[in-house]
Amino acid sequence: MTMKPATTALLIVDLQNDFLHAEGAYGRAGQTSADIAALPGKIKPVADALRAAGGWIVSTQFTLVPGKGGEPFISSHLATLRPFLGKGDFEPGAWGHQLIDELQPADITIEKVAYSAFFQTRMEWVLRKAGIDTLLICGIVTNGGVASTLRAAHVRDFHTVLLGDGCAAFRSDVHDTTIASLCTVSDVMTCRAAETAIKSAP
Repeated sequence: MTMKPATTALLIVDLQNDFLHAEGAYGRAGQTSADIAALPGKIKPVADALRAAGGWIVSTQFTLVPGKGGEPFISSHLATLRPFLGKGDFEPGAWGHQLIDELQPADITIEKVAYSAFFQTRMEWVLRKAGIDTLLICGIVTNGGVASTLRAAHVRDFHTVLLGDGCAAFRSDVHDTTIASLCTVSDVMTCRAAETAIKSAP
């Protein structure tokens, strides 16, 4: 495919310290995945190439909004799924909330409270203002934030390109099934192919 870097964004879904770093919320709870840990090294060449070509880096940050006394509002399904989450985790402005160092900096940062980065956020508004029409989507987890954000972008007429090896889930079979499903609504490329397309763009 022909890439137009000026109107293209690498959309990094939820690659935050609290998810990936050993001292983050998930790391402290022993919730780790080799596939997820490998993502920054795969995605960084794409990010570097797009920056050099004049494209955009957009980072979504899963957020637990603090209420009284700093106690976070946590949806019931998440509290059941991840009972270890608590005060200070994914807090806006905190270290754990930030994009991991390997992929910094982002040109645009979007806080989100649900799987989709378009749900009750300014995502669509800023993408339109920036003139972005193509999204290279990567991050975690494939069947959650990645899938929901991609489908939301698709119905808003953004051209989506899923970086198949640039996203991961906690189970490889879930990842593979989700990729197969998303092929019906999105182009799918490897990180290496995306990097090549960016570097060969006119």
